[in-house]
Amino acid sequence: MALRLVADFDLGKDVLPWLRAQRAASEASGAGSGGADVLENDYESLRVLNVERNGNIIYTYKDDKGNVIFGLYDCQTRQNELLYTFEKDLQVFSCSVNSERTLLAASLVQSTKAGKRNELQPGSKCLTLLVEIHPVNNVKVLKAVDSYIWVQFLYPHVESHPLPENHLLLISEEKYIEQLRIHVAQEDGNRVVIKNSGHLPRDRIAEDFVWAQWDMSEQRLYYIDLKKSRSILKCIQFYADESYNLMFEVPLDVSLSNSGFKLVNFGCDYHQDREKLSKHLTLCVFTNHTGSLCVCYSPKCASWEQITYSVFYIHKGHSKTFTTSLENVGSHVTKGITFLNLDYYVAVYLPGHFFHLLNVQHPDLICHSLFLTGNNEMIDMLPHCPLQSLSGSLVLDCCSGKLYRALLSQSSLLQLLQNTRLDCEKMAALHCALYCGQGTRFLERQIIQWISENVSACHSFDLIQEFIIASSYWSVYSETSNMDKLLPHSSVLTWNTVLNFKGYWEKLNSNLEYVKYAKPHFHYNNIVVRREWHNLISEEKTGKRRSTAYVRTILDNAIKVISNLEARNLGPRLTPLLQEEDSHQRLLMGLMVSELKDHFLRHLQGVEKKKIEQMVLDYISKLLDLICHILETSWRKHNLHSCILHFNSRGSAAEFAVFHIMTRILEATKSLFLPLPPGFHTLHTILGVHCLPLHNLLHCIDSGVLLLTETAVVRLMKDLDNTEKNEKLKFSIILRLPPLIGQKICRLWDHPMSSNIISRNHVTRLLQNYKKQPRNSMIDKSSVSVEFLPLNYFIEILTDIESSNQALYPFEGHDNVDAEFVEEAALKHTTMLLGL
Repeated sequence: MALRLVADFDLGKDVLPWLRAQRAASEASGAGSGGADVLENDYESLRVLNVERNGNIIYTYKDDKGNVIFGLYDCQTRQNELLYTFEKDLQVFSCSVNSERTLLAASLVQSTKAGKRNELQPGSKCLTLLVEIHPVNNVKVLKAVDSYIWVQFLYPHVESHPLPENHLLLISEEKYIEQLRIHVAQEDGNRVVIKNSGHLPRDRIAEDFVWAQWDMSEQRLYYIDLKKSRSILKCIQFYADESYNLMFEVPLDVSLSNSGFKLVNFGCDYHQDREKLSKHLTLCVFTNHTGSLCVCYSPKCASWEQITYSVFYIHKGHSKTFTTSLENVGSHVTKGITFLNLDYYVAVYLPGHFFHLLNVQHPDLICHSLFLTGNNEMIDMLPHCPLQSLSGSLVLDCCSGKLYRALLSQSSLLQLLQNTRLDCEKMAALHCALYCGQGTRFLERQIIQWISENVSACHSFDLIQEFIIASSYWSVYSETSNMDKLLPHSSVLTWNTVLNFKGYWEKLNSNLEYVKYAKPHFHYNNIVVRREWHNLISEEKTGKRRSTAYVRTILDNAIKVISNLEARNLGPRLTPLLQEEDSHQRLLMGLMVSELKDHFLRHLQGVEKKKIEQMVLDYISKLLDLICHILETSWRKHNLHSCILHFNSRGSAAEFAVFHIMTRILEATKSLFLPLPPGFHTLHTILGVHCLPLHNLLHCIDSGVLLLTETAVVRLMKDLDNTEKNEKLKFSIILRLPPLIGQKICRLWDHPMSSNIISRNHVTRLLQNYKKQPRNSMIDKSSVSVEFLPLNYFIEILTDIESSNQALYPFEGHDNVDAEFVEEAALKHTTMLLGL
């Protein structure tokens, strides 16, 4: 299944055996009595009451006398502790313990068992107590009223020393919330007592609300009150210094006027009728460390034929509403819709019907969300009982007494990626899997293996391109909280008021400012790099490149990237990549380093320059590393060897398959203008010569699919002999080279064609500034070897120009090409044309 629930706590395994051992030890000492049947009956009442901020779990059960016993399970030591025994037969529905375990607050109601006498005072429905439990001492009645009261201690971040004052929230069914300030003192050693217990100061935190939620991890209180029939979501943040602030007020387009009273995550709510939950509205607030704030809402459901739910992406400034029709609706559908917080995602599911995974960081791209329906095994394996989504990814099943950690299953997502036919599901599964793996080698190898075998599996997007961009993004995502705004997370751009506080609130404010002002988006792109790279290449062709210091800096950036990349991979590479200069790719690589570093420096204020430089190197190294791994996976699969690196061999089906993969990689990187590992174009050209007929090969070169590198052409000239077929290939290649490289290559080919090209270039260079002047001298026939006056006259002019140039530039390098060489080449060419 896409969602994996890992049990962190289980009443039946972590508490029940300990209680049985305690009972057995008590009976052995003669302090207790009763048999196994009595023991099992006692623990039918064993229930989880609350999960505190530190992860400790409070539970309760009744002994054979009906007394209420409170226990605590320490998640760190994995030990149990009995906290308090209340000697009355009442039912506990809310409980909390302070962080020092010196005070316990509990709310109890009359037991629901038939025939039980009323243990409460006349006219009261709920008894709320505050108990000193270190050691057990005084018991103070906080409330004895005809309405339910929920209790919750605040947990400050301060753990080094106990605070002199504890704060307790009282949440009343009468729609108000109070904060009690409880002063404690130590007496007689470690004995902790409440000071001035007769009068505990209290503050009214909120009133007239219809819904409230407690975030135990971040110590936040969310609640909604109605103003002129409008639902206003408010948030109060509690701090370690005992202060609190109202952080925001946000109007929500939800209807709560007739919804009654609802609490979320104030312990386990057992007093409500579970069978009626499906008819109630569901509303919860989810946050994560990146500053996201989502409100998930499902209105009252009149019928099960159609379900509507909404997600308000407060941090993005918009919302989305979804409606789904249910198939095979029967009477068994008694459970309400469930929302789960999975950090980067929100899960929405109805057991047995659908599972919807929503990307909360990028909700504008629906293709990054996953929706599964029907009898999919990923849906059927999810629990069919109501679940409470606590802070983070913790999930509480109150019915079974289990606390889970909800995780996305990499194996299931990979299976979905491989088996689904829909491109949108492939896209969503790919991103979910990469989020789960966060750049792990094992996951990447599995995805690359599948891509190499299914490179054409997607029609709506480029699979290689999407994988490279997304995986590179996740490789540096954790370096800074703003990375999702600065780097592209996808190659697909479209498919079909907070105060200045630190921490989470600073990140939320950053998200809201981004939504408000980010036009255009801050995402990095290579537009500037593309323009500058083309300028440098044009300058290289004309021989008028700018300062060598600038170019040297860019090439030094490329050296740093390659060094960083090689440090990641200590083993030998199968493919001959990163072993040649390939100045064009190194320029592109170095320019990207420079531009991306400037981009980060502009938008990552306060981050050290050294850290930014390393982030840039890591990101670009990751891009290149992924390309190398895709190619090496295909190379290994087809069992290619180094012998294919020579031109004098014929192409095989395996070589053509690798050539196809390389062509797809080139297409994926070309539109985004991403660098390729030096040596890529050389290898691509070699495979192209092996696998393609000449006309197809030349078409690929002319259309830019194959890029001729100096290394590849030099090897071609050396490896191939001068048969008629090879001469035609060599000549066609030379004609397509830039002039400077073409002249260099011609000198390596001992052939009349190359001599002709060299001669033409030499003559062009000599005559480009030639001005005709009157000549008085006659040609000395005795000095010429051929009686062909036009040629003799032309050679004499060239000789004069060469002599003049030598006089003006005596130290200019000599390339062994002169008028005599031109004369010889001309005669050979004429002889060939005449067929002599």
